[in-house]
Amino acid sequence: MADTVNKTLDPQLNRRGFLKGCTMAAAALGLSETMVPKLVEAASSAQRPPVVWLHFQECTGCTETLLRASNPDLANLLLDIISLDYHETVMAAAGHQAEQLLHDTIQKYEGKFLLVVEGGIPLADDGIYCKIAGKTAKDILAEVAPKSAAVIAIGACAAFGGIQAAAPNPTGAVGVRDLVSDKPVINIPGCPFNPVALLGTVLHYLTFNRLPALDSLGRPLFAYGRRIHDHCERRPHFDEGRFVEQFGDEYHKQGYCLYKVGCKGPETFNNCPAARFNDVGVWPVSVGHGCVGCSEPNFWDTMTPFYDRLPNVKIPGTGIVEDADSVGRKILGVTAAAVGIHAAVGVGKRLVKGKSGHEE
Repeated sequence: MADTVNKTLDPQLNRRGFLKGCTMAAAALGLSETMVPKLVEAASSAQRPPVVWLHFQECTGCTETLLRASNPDLANLLLDIISLDYHETVMAAAGHQAEQLLHDTIQKYEGKFLLVVEGGIPLADDGIYCKIAGKTAKDILAEVAPKSAAVIAIGACAAFGGIQAAAPNPTGAVGVRDLVSDKPVINIPGCPFNPVALLGTVLHYLTFNRLPALDSLGRPLFAYGRRIHDHCERRPHFDEGRFVEQFGDEYHKQGYCLYKVGCKGPETFNNCPAARFNDVGVWPVSVGHGCVGCSEPNFWDTMTPFYDRLPNVKIPGTGIVEDADSVGRKILGVTAAAVGIHAAVGVGKRLVKGKSGHEE
């Protein structure tokens, strides 16, 4: 299969995409350009980390996102960076053959493989709401996770339970970290997740032989260390008090801030404004739709209604926003006062200089 794939790819384009992916990962990780060769060397190593990818309660949207990744593309990821030994969506094996492959892989690479989990795990009624080969998702996770080197929970479902866990959560869905405590668990949430975050995590592991720094929710800080609001291209409009009042109005057409029509960027940690999906130069907020907070726990409950503004949003530097209409005026007032003080000081200095012949 590998030979067939390689023959269909232009080697130069293949290599260029590979290098671009490593460069993007270095930027996402906050590393200098001098580290790119080290990432490339680690990613090019013959010792590719074996990966087992399990599917539970999910829509396969995260896998679909991975299939459309461009830097690196799927072929580069599978043939050059990792060894994807088990993935129910893309592998050829099925039925008993697939189950045997999973068994053989976790035995052969015990303690060495990375386990990627996509989807939530139902616990209600003994976990009967998600079963594969007669075993519940809970039992499969309990069997495979302890034999891995680390677990990466991909997407909002695996990280926090996803839409399945929304109230009243009839299947009792939970995220991986609720069940796995004896292995490192890295959450890469999103609906879907960004492949750059996965690539950065894997390359960090290969290059430094350790996992990246995580926040309190188990998310890699390089991707989830800042609020979307803090580096959104619409932030200047927020600071000046310019808001879209309703979708389709004149302010919407002018690209004003979407906070009033429900944007959850002020309470969402992710790098969406900086790391665009799969060579697409836009993201939801840039094309006019507010952030829905999909990388936060329980966002289906805490961030809805999606088109209502959040109450009492805490904004760094401005305190609690009680009235979005007054934010711009307050900031402009402070700015004007500062300018006035500066001007007054300047006039005072000139008066002193005029009287004494020199500036004090």
